[in-house]
Amino acid sequence: MHIADRIVEHARANRLPAGTHLGAQALADLFDVSRIPVRAALLLLNKEGIVRAERNRGFFLAVEGSELPEREGVNREPATPWDDPLYYRLAEDWLGGRIEERVSENELMRHYSVTRNRLLKVLQRATEDLWVERLPGRGWRFLAVMVSAQAYEDGYRFRMVLEPAALLEPTFQVDRAALQALADQQIALLKGGFRKLSPTELFSLNSQFHEVLIGFSNNPFFVDAIKKLDRVRRLLDFRSTYATNRDRLLKQCSEHLEIIDLLEKGDNATAARFLHDHIKGALESKRGLIASAPE
Repeated sequence: MHIADRIVEHARANRLPAGTHLGAQALADLFDVSRIPVRAALLLLNKEGIVRAERNRGFFLAVEGSELPEREGVNREPATPWDDPLYYRLAEDWLGGRIEERVSENELMRHYSVTRNRLLKVLQRATEDLWVERLPGRGWRFLAVMVSAQAYEDGYRFRMVLEPAALLEPTFQVDRAALQALADQQIALLKGGFRKLSPTELFSLNSQFHEVLIGFSNNPFFVDAIKKLDRVRRLLDFRSTYATNRDRLLKQCSEHLEIIDLLEKGDNATAARFLHDHIKGALESKRGLIASAPE
């Protein structure tokens, strides 16, 4: 079950009243995870209106727990194909040349020793992420086009244009509580939290940071564009999690905090330039990764 689902189920099962403080550490202890994915889940629930973030105070339940419906995905493990290690194992085998371009469902089921239901969920997610397509019958074809070196480079260059522009939109307005929550996440990562997280969680936190900033533009077209870009870079960025050294991860967190500081000061122009350089630096750090992508 995803952490956000578990938080909602906790509030629902215990009929927590609206206004209940949802302490990140207490929830982390309850679910036996680190604080970082809990904060990420609370930010997600804040967007959904289930949780309310208050500056310097934390997160609070925004609705009556007894009125919360059972969330889709409860009692399923994993909650989404992105949470399923099979998604990334399949991707790594494809990117590593260990899977043929065309393969049947039965071959994949035997190779990974998984049920058809689980395999189909992962393949459907991969289809939506544009690196697998269904063939007539029960066959599947893996696609290189969206994980190619050129697609990856083009995606990052588009981000270098898109994300700084979002910070300069006339409708841009910072949510102080959400920005503080992002800062807390980055500080926790700097203190060594990244060692406790899976590649899935690290990718999600990084994507969330950029999506939250773009969301401040209050322009849905910007948000939609960055989410589609995340689909393209998910696979290769997942691989880079293992290749990226500790110094790069720490540098990334430090740069995120610098951007947050500039936005808190209202210096969006400097923040936009810094964000451009930040994305450019991320691209440069992954040149080896891009070179190894299938053509």
